[in-house]
Amino acid sequence: MQPFTAAIFDMDGTLLNNMPLYYAAFRIFIERHGLRPPPSEAVRLIGMRQSDIFPALFGRTLTPEEIAHYSAEAGTIYREMLAGVTPLPGLLRFLDLLEQRQVRIALATSAPRDNVAPTLDALGITNRFAAITLGEEVPRGKPAPDIFLEAAQRIECPAECCVVFEDSFAGIAAARAAGMRCIALATTHSADDLRAADPDLIVADYDELLRMTSLLFPSL
Repeated sequence: MQPFTAAIFDMDGTLLNNMPLYYAAFRIFIERHGLRPPPSEAVRLIGMRQSDIFPALFGRTLTPEEIAHYSAEAGTIYREMLAGVTPLPGLLRFLDLLEQRQVRIALATSAPRDNVAPTLDALGITNRFAAITLGEEVPRGKPAPDIFLEAAQRIECPAECCVVFEDSFAGIAAARAAGMRCIALATTHSADDLRAADPDLIVADYDELLRMTSLLFPSL
């Protein structure tokens, strides 16, 4: 892998394996509203913005007020399950290594704004990012490249110098569309499934990635 000067991280499923919590909150939400999206639809929605997810769930156009209401409801369900979450193995050591190598670190997540700070607080990494970009802050959500391009601009790094860390098909596609390299975490999807999205590298966690430091940083 060519040298890089910036690392852009997705949050859910990438910094922590919290997708089971989202699935549990998702089930509670759809049961509460009598929704029955097919499993294939649920998988497609992973990594997308709330403004894209809820109209797909309800099968109709929603007003901004309705989206905000449903997002707040689903977020409350999720945050009640958040206690006790831990970073993916090796994440904290990997962030330390990036800082030692003077790599700029950014967060780019489609998660609702109200979920971001509690999640980062629970992981103890609130102050580890030079910039945080939310899906609601850009015109188009993943798989469009907007969020990663905006994150790169905020940390003043060209796209070709960025590596994206992602767990979802939409996120990998967004990184590719942004002209960035992508390392996929096999948390939400299996490594076999992720190969179809053609990331540059697939790892189980950051412990595995740390064993490849000579690949990431040839000078080490």
